[in-house]
Amino acid sequence: MDFIQLLHTALHFHQSLGSLVAQYGVAVYAMLFAIIFVEIGFLPLFFLPGDPLLFICGAFCVGGGLSIWIVMPVLFAATIAGSVVNYAIGRSIGRRVFTQNYRWLDKAALAKSHAFYENHGGATFLLSPYLAVVRTFAPFIAGVSDMSFRRFLVFVVAGAALWVVSLVVGGYFFGNMPMVRDNMSAIVLLGVAVGTGSLLLGGLWRHVRSLTRRTQPPGNQ
Repeated sequence: MDFIQLLHTALHFHQSLGSLVAQYGVAVYAMLFAIIFVEIGFLPLFFLPGDPLLFICGAFCVGGGLSIWIVMPVLFAATIAGSVVNYAIGRSIGRRVFTQNYRWLDKAALAKSHAFYENHGGATFLLSPYLAVVRTFAPFIAGVSDMSFRRFLVFVVAGAALWVVSLVVGGYFFGNMPMVRDNMSAIVLLGVAVGTGSLLLGGLWRHVRSLTRRTQPPGNQ
């Protein structure tokens, strides 16, 4: 299998999962781990399918093609491992940036990013797994902004657990319903829209609160 065929298989893994399970058996679990790991761990591979893959995995668990008790730990471990690797890459670059005097770099902005992740990073990582691009870039940016690893890991573990359990269990109970199966693309897009809207509303709320505090007289704060 050459690189083009491998890339095509990864992009359409969720569509050909049944035939791959029949052909490779338990080796499919390693493939699932690899796809989620590289999607979250490496920025150039953000386009790989995450949400539909988890949902379809849940649906295949109903017929016995996959075991839900193996799938969920494998996908959870892949999410954590990918996030930690991406964080480490971002942190290594961030440390170099802090020690070098680059004219193009606004160190004040980087410091503000660090403060943002320290104060609001938790909500970001609880929701970011549901957003195809954000779940790949968020760990990297957290590393660059030097977010503390302990805080990062706590929220990444919580977000990964929420993402994996909700989508796999959702696929297990609803993935084989004809209405769901025939409208999978629309459902995935709806999930992306809900997640994006939640992030935007959260950011807007914090912005409005910040403006309100600034406009209040000192005695009323």
